[in-house]
Amino acid sequence: MTQHTEPKRFPLIERLTDELGYAKLTADNFKAFVTSNEYSVLFFTESPQRFPESNDVAVILPELIKAFPQLTPAVIDASAEKALQGRYNFHVWPALVLLKDGRYLGAITKVQDWAVYHAEINRILALEPSRDPGLGIPVMSQAPTSGCS
Repeated sequence: MTQHTEPKRFPLIERLTDELGYAKLTADNFKAFVTSNEYSVLFFTESPQRFPESNDVAVILPELIKAFPQLTPAVIDASAEKALQGRYNFHVWPALVLLKDGRYLGAITKVQDWAVYHAEINRILALEPSRDPGLGIPVMSQAPTSGCS
């Protein structure tokens, strides 16, 4: 007899989308969301079972949004996390990725002190957007070599 197991629930993270109305981004709605908001902050949770700090960030994020109301928050769906992690090239979970008009500004990983969040967000918001750090490899052109005569 097969035993049906309920999927793991993560109430603190689910609260962000269910109660606070944060968007849940998948591959299908990601581009529309990030390009329609001047500033967005993307919450990459991975599995809170593996990375319990994700639950802490889930509690901190709404307070950060109160302090930085120009940020529009979203939670990245598990189905899109790995591909987007590669796009933004962070290696530690959980992560908050900040974008301006859909373009990369910076990332903050792990749980930080409140003062660190404030200083980092202020610093990141002052940056000019750049190319997504994980997309593409810069192409270097090499001068053609002359053939042997």
